[in-house]
Amino acid sequence: MSEYILSIDQGTTSTKAFLLGKDGTLSASCGMPLTQHYPKPGYVEHDPDEIYFSVLKAMADVITRFGVQKGEIKAVAITNQRETTICFDKETLRPLHPAICWQCRRTADICRREEYVSRLDEITYKTGLKLDPYFSATKMRFIFENVKGAHDKAKAGKVLCGTVDSYLVYRLTGKKNFLTDYSNASRTMLFNIRELKYDEALTDLFDIPVECLAKPVPSGYDYGEISLQVDQIPLTAAETEALEILNGVHITGVAGDQAAALFGQTCFNKGESKTTFGTGCFTLMNIGNEPLCSKGGLLTSVACTIGDEVVYALEGSVFQGGSIISWLKDEMGLIKEPSDCDRICSSLKDNGGVYMVPAFTGLGAPYWNSEVRGAVLGLTRGTGGDYIVRAGVEAIAYQVAELIRLMQEETGIKGREMKVDGGVCACDFLMQLQSDILDMDIFRARSDEMTAMGVGMVAGLYAGFFEDKEGLRKLYEHSKVYKPKMGRDEAEALLDGYKTAVRTLLG
Repeated sequence: MSEYILSIDQGTTSTKAFLLGKDGTLSASCGMPLTQHYPKPGYVEHDPDEIYFSVLKAMADVITRFGVQKGEIKAVAITNQRETTICFDKETLRPLHPAICWQCRRTADICRREEYVSRLDEITYKTGLKLDPYFSATKMRFIFENVKGAHDKAKAGKVLCGTVDSYLVYRLTGKKNFLTDYSNASRTMLFNIRELKYDEALTDLFDIPVECLAKPVPSGYDYGEISLQVDQIPLTAAETEALEILNGVHITGVAGDQAAALFGQTCFNKGESKTTFGTGCFTLMNIGNEPLCSKGGLLTSVACTIGDEVVYALEGSVFQGGSIISWLKDEMGLIKEPSDCDRICSSLKDNGGVYMVPAFTGLGAPYWNSEVRGAVLGLTRGTGGDYIVRAGVEAIAYQVAELIRLMQEETGIKGREMKVDGGVCACDFLMQLQSDILDMDIFRARSDEMTAMGVGMVAGLYAGFFEDKEGLRKLYEHSKVYKPKMGRDEAEALLDGYKTAVRTLLG
């Protein structure tokens, strides 16, 4: 009989389920698309029921696709889009409002209120976050101010509010357990990362009743057993039959997507880092057992936790990563396929002094300027489209390099390697440049599904499916290693050129 951890990856645009074997192999379901709703400019929403049903369908698909039998699933794991907020009726499960997505900017005005701005230092010290619409507290505040009776019902314990993981745990366990893990709780702007509990001063500040919030627990934990009333769910007979084998199986791992990816990349030691190169780029560094309050605008959250050991991660986000490649293709028409970037960039002997500052929606760390917009600088009469393509690709590496440099400065840790995953890693030119600029070895993971891998590892450790972290290290495989080739003077000159372009744009 085969044995698996069933790992659910509930993302922003789709949901997948995976079977994780003891040898580290991942077998995937089809991706179940998730509809994005944009009711107003800057608003992004999901249908909570659609999120839940996409999870059920993904689980049924992977069970059916690989012929999984009852008893072969040893535990279930959940990783999720972070910060997205759902408020729903405790008994009927009906959402009071569409899920407010992490991307949604509707609460920008709430974040500008003086009662919150005046407490900014306290918020950052306690939560490790910035006061921003990105996080869950102001999303909950919006719902309570715009849905009649929602706040009173929440105070009475009749309405529950939480991130996607807690909503899924509650529904999958038949309304028995409303739990969230520390990594997701860290993104609510209500959770004190030093004390590992909701902060009373912050819940009072945002007027969020503690009664409606999910209980925070470690990532590796017994979240309860699956209890599906499948006869009450609109599924096919085959899907219903597949899901019935999950009843009684325990959920033993939950983590936010980026924390899960850090664990999946086996960044278990202080100073180890990973970057996920997707539409944006997310860089996380394991900073050990003590939180760090960043002076440069980086974020601090609790990483994956198992047992009593608490690990923290420093996080920086690049807003524009793969989206630059999409812009070069779709809006500018300079490439036909993303794969063209490698050929074009390598065909040029240098960048011609051309730099792109891809501030399509402003700049994040270390600049944090939401008003500035993108530009291409250093153009001459001889600049052709190929140079703009190369400038766009190079900009991804420069942005990530600035995050890593900032992390190194604030932690005093100079790592020698970084692990990477994500679709944009397919660009060899970019990965080699990243290695050169950082003077670090870059290890590209064999799989780009490191969120599912990571949370599956967490669940497997807690359930006894895997023995220990050292055993998990042996499961990690890379597909390619990029080592620095460029001279340090040349590499520093390139990064300085980008920094000069940014300063020019900022005036």
